[in-house]
Amino acid sequence: MSTERREDPMPAKAKTLLVWLVVIFLIYAIVSNPGRSADVVQAIWDVISGAFASFGEFFANLTS
Repeated sequence: MSTERREDPMPAKAKTLLVWLVVIFLIYAIVSNPGRSADVVQAIWDVISGAFASFGEFFANLTS
């Protein structure tokens, strides 16, 4: 077992700053254009639900 410690490619403070910048951007995008934001969320939801439906169909076809 190796005792070497891998260096983290990004310091913790940089990660925290990046997360806050993304959160602030998302809030700005929602406030500045709520209709478009709702369309984006709906599109993402459609992709996710379509993927789960496809998985379900795949496993259903395995058993038949």
